[in-house]
Formats: sequence, C-alpha cells, structure tokens
Amino acid sequence: MQRPMEGVRVLEVAQFTFVPAAGAVLADWGADVIKIEHAERGDAQRGLVRVLGYDAVSGGSSFAPIVEGPNRGKRSVGLALEKPSARPVLEELIRGSDVFLTNFLPEARARLRIDVEDVRAVNPDIVYVRGSGFGPRGAEAGKGGYDSTAFWARGGSAAGVTPPGAERMTRMPAGAYGDNVGGMTIAGGIAAALYSRAVTGEPSVVDVSLLGVGAWATQFTVNMALMAKGPLPVHTPPRYGSVTNPLVGAYRSSDGRWIELSMLQPGRYWAEFCTLVGREDLAGDERFGRTEKLMANAAEAAEIVAAVIASRPYAHWVEILSRGEGQWASVQNAWEVGQDPALRANGLIASVVDADGVDRELVANPVQFDETPAGLTRAPQFAEHTDEVLRSLGLSDEELIALKIDGAAT
Repeated sequence: MQRPMEGVRVLEVAQFTFVPAAGAVLADWGADVIKIEHAERGDAQRGLVRVLGYDAVSGGSSFAPIVEGPNRGKRSVGLALEKPSARPVLEELIRGSDVFLTNFLPEARARLRIDVEDVRAVNPDIVYVRGSGFGPRGAEAGKGGYDSTAFWARGGSAAGVTPPGAERMTRMPAGAYGDNVGGMTIAGGIAAALYSRAVTGEPSVVDVSLLGVGAWATQFTVNMALMAKGPLPVHTPPRYGSVTNPLVGAYRSSDGRWIELSMLQPGRYWAEFCTLVGREDLAGDERFGRTEKLMANAAEAAEIVAAVIASRPYAHWVEILSRGEGQWASVQNAWEVGQDPALRANGLIASVVDADGVDRELVANPVQFDETPAGLTRAPQFAEHTDEVLRSLGLSDEELIALKIDGAAT
C-alpha cells in the first residue's frame, strides 16, 4: 500500500477536531504524527462524554468516536509546555519534525513560545501550520471559533439551509461537520507546502480558517452575491421539483422516507423515469412530451411525480430507480451511510482495533492512492507514548522520572 507521507513527522499541538483531523488524515497517509497533550488535562475533547444528546463513549470501554476520528494513527505525549523543564523536550521534538501543526490562539502561542518565530528558531526548515477561526490578520485574529460559529453561521451555510420565516435556524447535520471539512483542507495545504519545500528549499507558513473554509463551501452563492453587488433575492422553491424541472428535488415515499432526484436534463430522462414508475402514459402526454413543454409545465409534472412516489414505500423506489440511468439518491441516516455498499466496496468504512482489542469501524478519509484503502490504527490513549517518544530522544529513565515529578510530563 502506498503511503505518500511515509517519513514525514508532524508535531501536533492542538485540541478538539478542526486541526487534529488534519493530523489524522496525514497519519492515514503514512506520516508519524506526535500529538502533544497537556500533561494533566490532555486534549479537552477527551472530556466530552455527551455530544448532541448522544453518549460519546462506548459503554464499558475506552472507545470514543469523538476522539478516534480526529486522532487515529497518532502517538500521544503528555507534556506541560508551560513548565521550563518541558522546553528542552519540546525543542528536541521540533528539531526532528517536518511540520508543526497547531490551533492554539495567538496569546497562548506567545505565552508557550510556540509561535512561528519560536519554532523556526529551533528548526528553520519546519512547515508551520495554523488553524484558526477567523484567520491570522484583522481585528478577529485573536478570537476563538468553532465550526458552528465560524464555518456554519458566519460562512453562509446556516442562512443557506434555513427556510425564510423559520422559527429556528437549521443546525449543522453532524457534529464537527465543518471541522472535518477544514481538517481535510489543512491536510491538502500541508501536502502542497511539503512539495514546495522539496522543490524550492523554502518552508511555508500555512493558514486555514474555519471562516475561509465555510466561505469556500458556499462560494457559488457568495460569488453570485458579489456579482450582484448585494444580497441575493430570497426565492421560495416550489413544493416539489424545481421551477423548470420535475426531476430535480426531494420526494417523499408512502412510508415517510425521502428520495432525492437530480436529473438535470429532464428531456433526456423523462421517458425512462415514466416507464420505471409505471406511468408510460406521461411520456406521451402533450403537456410533457417535448423538453420545452415539460419545463414549461414543470410544476404540474412535479405534482404528478410527488403523487406517484407517495404511492409506494421507500424500498420499492430504491429498487425501481436503480434500474435506470438517471441520477438520484436515497436520503440516508447515519447508520445507513455506515452500511452504504459503495463506501464499503471502496474501503471507505475501515476496520480498526480499539485499545481494548475490540474490532471497530470508522469512516476513512476520502482520499485513496492507487485504489488502495487506508489501513487505520486506533487513536492513542492519553499520554500513551510519552515514555516511548522521550526515550527515542535520548532521555534516560532518571530524566523521565524527574520530568514526571515536576509535572512536566505524564
């Protein structure tokens, strides 16, 4: 299996999901990722036991998907960076690393002496990577942010999916939604920076903000607004279909499940669709017989399609529509996504053995090399690799004990 980041060492000083997710992707690709966690508190995300109303930890075990997802494949070192005795250890780790990855705020970076200048003073060739809420410049450079604020709310997604006049704003569809998108973005930036360093010999400072990732995700409507030089008019979509195409949009089956149609060429797929759903008569109906008429009478056609879909259960339509060439998808819940046959056929639901020796499964990152699925290893327990990593730096047992007595290492 090709692991293109083999031989790259990443030193991660970060918490929660946004930046650690990038480290997980790099670990999937073969990098040696050393995660620095506070010697006493660890990554704050380890303390989240309930998220979005769900238990975040598997009962009776150490397995926590909220930790495993953004931290698989790493080694954890417990180090209190504010302790002077920890500084030589940190600097030795910096010397041996290709990438320094952090989401600490500017004030914390300055206090802990892990800002660009501090790290580059130890290793001038290191690629320095910052994940932030709102970017490294401007009045909000020192402000923290989460994906619900910087990505979802500020970045335009929340407004884009909340219907006009709604009583409540539509929330993100999953925990760490923007964080995971942002982590993948950071991983790509790091890969580009390492390539640039290999070609030019010059290391980069890489910045990715949740707000920037949010705006990138909604760029179509943002770009349209920029062209219009003002807010876009609010359009209320038709109940079914689109304004000119009955084969675009969501339709509900008789058992309350949804089917999403996205056949952007209605004239091409209308006759096939009518045959599949048992309404061949509609293909020859003078209201819909030609593409121009179908588009002009899309609202009427969409009402008919809605009635047809509502007449049979979800499983029926999944089987029937699978016979055609037109584009559509079943609207799946989280469990169904995990069982999706295409994801499983492509190795994108991956096996991993947890710290208790139990076989588990996680979503793999979507990038593959040479059609080979990534092989995942579990996330580390808190400070699990402190002794291993520090001994590899040449520290003796006596020095390790002294660091632990001082509270500088765990």
